[in-house]
Amino acid sequence: MSTTLSAHSLAAITNFFYQHSGIRLQPTKRQLVVSRLTREAARLKCATLDDYVTRILAAPQSDEARHVIDLLTTNETYFFRESEHFKQLAHLLRHDPGRQMLRVWSAAASSGEEAYSIAMTLARHAGARPWEVIGTDLSTRVVAQARQGLYVAERCSRIEQADLKRWCLRGEGAYRGQVLMNRELRAKVRFEVGNLLHPMPELGLFDVIFLRNVLIYFEGEAKSQLIANVIQRLKPGAYLYTGHAESLRGTPHPGLQQVAPSIYRAVEDESRNRHTKLG
Repeated sequence: MSTTLSAHSLAAITNFFYQHSGIRLQPTKRQLVVSRLTREAARLKCATLDDYVTRILAAPQSDEARHVIDLLTTNETYFFRESEHFKQLAHLLRHDPGRQMLRVWSAAASSGEEAYSIAMTLARHAGARPWEVIGTDLSTRVVAQARQGLYVAERCSRIEQADLKRWCLRGEGAYRGQVLMNRELRAKVRFEVGNLLHPMPELGLFDVIFLRNVLIYFEGEAKSQLIANVIQRLKPGAYLYTGHAESLRGTPHPGLQQVAPSIYRAVEDESRNRHTKLG
């Protein structure tokens, strides 16, 4: 099978991906596109990658087309990435007098490392306050992996020894070299498939939202829409964390006040005191 992808087909498949995900793949991502499509094209016995792209575009609502969207979604993360955010979250928790359910959303959860890092931080610092973590991602593949909670041991190098001992099970036999989040922790973390370009009112409101290392993949109207959909899930006084390399500058974000680099707080509305704030 030929693995050559024409400029026309590259533009067509990246435009298709943009229309369904809001993520703009730059021409520099050609090799990523080629590598992720080649195995699928071979599976369907397509003579060329161009033939495979033609097949996808001919049936844009098919399972195979949805599978391509899943494949092209970039998922790169690890436990306690940008660790300062977790230190800040721990500080807020230690000074939080609330007793209502504390809800945290990992909005671009990928394969779950961020959500479980949040959960370990809450378990250590939330005291007697009940809590839950919701993780969402566009990719059905990584959501399934996140629900399983099984990772290669190398990805766990940033987890503190106390948390490794308390929450992580080291694999043996066929699972040697892997680590499983224990059942108690997994029970406190829920993962769902979700597209941030669409409102998700069924998720409810949150005290903290992690929206990290995802905005860099969006631009223009799509980026503004994504931010609007996310911040409407914030309770008054709640916190939004973005990636250190990201900025909300140039996009509308009403009701948010920057309190630290990459950390924002929802301006409180005194008429809505029924919501418990964090901090």
